[in-house]
This record gives sequence, structure tokens and C-alpha cells, in this order.
Amino acid sequence: MKALIVAAGIGRRLGNMTKDRPKPLTKLLGLSLIERIILTAKQAGIKEFIIVVGYLGNRIKSELGDGKELGVKIEYVENKEYEKENGISVLKAKNFLNEKFILLMSDHVFDVRILNSLIYFNSNKSIVIAVDRRPPSAEDTRVLEKNGDVAAIGKNLKDSNCVDTGIFLCFPKIFSYIEQAVNDGNTTLSDGISMAIKEKDVSVFDITTIQSYESKMRKHVKPWWIDIDTVDDLREARKIIIENASKNPSDALAAYVHKPIENKLVGIISNFKITPNQLTVLVNILAYSVTALYFSGHLLTGIILAFIVGIADGLDGKLARVKLKTSKVGTLEHSFDMLFEFSWLIALAWYLFRATHSTLPLFCSLFSIVFITFYRHVYDQFRKAAGRSLDDSGDFERKFRRIAGRRNLYNIPILIGILLIPLYSLNGPIYSLVFILFHSMVTAVVYAARAIKHLREGDSEKEKGNRE
Repeated sequence: MKALIVAAGIGRRLGNMTKDRPKPLTKLLGLSLIERIILTAKQAGIKEFIIVVGYLGNRIKSELGDGKELGVKIEYVENKEYEKENGISVLKAKNFLNEKFILLMSDHVFDVRILNSLIYFNSNKSIVIAVDRRPPSAEDTRVLEKNGDVAAIGKNLKDSNCVDTGIFLCFPKIFSYIEQAVNDGNTTLSDGISMAIKEKDVSVFDITTIQSYESKMRKHVKPWWIDIDTVDDLREARKIIIENASKNPSDALAAYVHKPIENKLVGIISNFKITPNQLTVLVNILAYSVTALYFSGHLLTGIILAFIVGIADGLDGKLARVKLKTSKVGTLEHSFDMLFEFSWLIALAWYLFRATHSTLPLFCSLFSIVFITFYRHVYDQFRKAAGRSLDDSGDFERKFRRIAGRRNLYNIPILIGILLIPLYSLNGPIYSLVFILFHSMVTAVVYAARAIKHLREGDSEKEKGNRE
């Protein structure tokens, strides 16, 4: 399936930002608006794009080229009448589209789940409008929906029950409706859609029906979109994108300390050319520096760097989601994280063993690794079986996750133990490893028990449904 992107307008409401630059090239967290639209559509499986350019269109062509760098194919259509309404821009692409396609605006940033659902939406109408049930703002195009069909559309519509998101599923017949409107002297896309409404040929796809729970994010994420018209809209879009790129943190330290710092840093880093993979490499270099520091007995420096790693470790995945560069390789990140986490425990235990000749640190480190490996495996298997995170499966789990065994929380007793060295010598960090062993064991028992409980309940419900 192809996508048609309207990118011909001037965007005067952005003021000086569009004086020498077309609006679609306005930057938002390191990507231009139109890049963000293309990469979002690419995530939904769309690889071919027709872009209608007008105002400073050569700059868009120069920036995007043929789309190869973005992993897509781009063709351009020029609209020299870009001062006119957007219906003219859509009509210019008539000869380039002869089958079902997606119609997008270059200044409407949106959640990929909207496209994922719209592409497979079953309708016998020539036009399907993705609509939102939110209360309309002054700039929204209002829609009156009745029984799944569109009864009316327009910015000044008095009677409406949803708003147009600027995302459409269309058949080529839309061009004939726009032509009819233009012949009558009406040149907006809404005018063309109004012609189709008269033929009862427009239906709606309600984005509020999309499943909001995101298992990988461990939270509900309401399908979102935003029309970028002003500087305030850019600020709002920035907040929405960063927040929706943030997983619901599990432990208390990540939730109340790391997350706000990470969000601030991602907002800054995204404006530079650093990639998520480069961040991952940097984090691993820092992480194994902690291992080396523990192994050589530089414990205080090591634990300080470990806390820095705790913050930095969340940046690569968040940056990938913000800049739409997630990959299947990225799913291996947690496996590599576990490797350096275990190296910390081993290095610390080995140093303490060498310094005190006590085997207790080795014992604690070994069995902590066993328990951590076990409960992480339980955690992953539960998500595969239940389709949601164990941490978000009930009120108890949502509370327990704040104190459950995690690397971030294990760093706290290690810090306390190191700070107690002047009073208790190296017994301080040894006691820290004893505490981590106990903490990991309790987490393993709780996770296993709760996973069994929820999966049994799921099996019972399934059996009940089969009997009925």
C-alpha cells in the first residue's frame, strides 16, 4: 500500500520558523515533521510514498531525496497552486494512485497503532476517516458520525460528535469527489469529502476503539495524534512523544528518580546525531568500567558510576522510540544488561573474597545470580503466556514492583555497605551481598507464586469458556 502525504502549505502560524523553511521540515525531537510521518508509516508496513510539495518544495526534495536513506521509496508531485486549499494538493496526485491508499498530512504527528488498525479496517466506502472522540478545539475539523458513517464534516460544524485526525484510508474515487467540489468553487479536502457524504460513501474509524494497553511499555497508552500548527503545538507534541516513549518503570528508583532525568536528557540528546546503538555501546563501556573498578577494589568510584549507568541505561531504548529507530536487535538489550549486572556481583564478590578470604561473598553472589535468572525467566515467560507484564497484572504486583529485586535497588545496599567500611571494614559490603541474596530470593518466590496464580486463573477462564 502507498501513502499520499500533503506537504505543500506554508504554515504561517509557525511564524519565522517557516520564513525560509517549509513547515514539513520543522524539527521535532531531532526529526523533521515529514520524516516523522514517513517513519511512522514505515513502521506500519508502508514503503512507498507520494509527496505533494509546493512552498519551498525543492528543500523537501533535497532533504528527503528518493527516500533511500529512510528505507522507503518517494515520488514527488508539485503543486504550484499551494496558496490554495489542501483539496488542490490531493487532486494533484490523481494520476499517481490507482488503488487503495493512505492519505496523511505532513503536519499531523500520530501513533503508529492508528495506521496499523486503519490499514486493515474493513469498509465498503471510498473514504474512511480516522476520528477521535475527544472534545473539539477551535482548529479541529469536526465530524458528525451516525452509525459508523459520516453525516457531515467541517471546521464550523455546530453539531458534531468526533474530530478528524487528518488520517484517511481512501480509494481513487476520492479524486472525483474533490473534482466535483473544485468545479463548484470549493477547494478544501473537507469539501471533497462532503461530496462523498452526499453519496453515503464515507465511513469512520474510531481510534478510541484501539486497545490501549501496551505490554512492552507496561502501561496503558491512549492512541494519540496532534496537529502541529503553532509553537505551543510543538511543545505539546514533544511532551506527548517523550512520555509515550517512556516505559512504566518497575522499581521506585527508576520511577521517581531516573524517569524524569531520562526524559530531560532524551529531549536534549535527540537533537544531536547520536544514535541509540551508539548510546548502547557507551553504556556498556561504562558498565564494564564498574566491573573493573569493583574487581580492583575501587568500590566507592564503582558504585557512583553504577548509579550513572542506571540512568544512562534507559536512554538508548527511549531514544530509539522517540526517533522511530526501534529494531528487533534492540530486544536483546536486556540480555546484555543482565550480563554486566552479573559481572558486577561477581567482581564485587571476588574482590571481597580476595581481601577477606571469606567464601560468603562468593556464596551470596552465586545464589543471587541463580535467583535473578529464575525470576527474570518467570517474568518473560509470563508475558509471553499472558500477553501482559507480570508487574502490571494486579494491585499487589503494581505495589510490589516498586520494591522487587532490580539492579537499581541492589545498588542502594551496596552503596550503604561501602559507606559503612570505616565502621565495619569490608563486612559492610559483605552484608550488602547478603541482603541482595535475601532480596532476590524473596522476589523469585513472589514472582513465581503470582505468575502461577494468574496463569491458573487464565486457564480456568479458558476452560469455562470452552464448556460454555
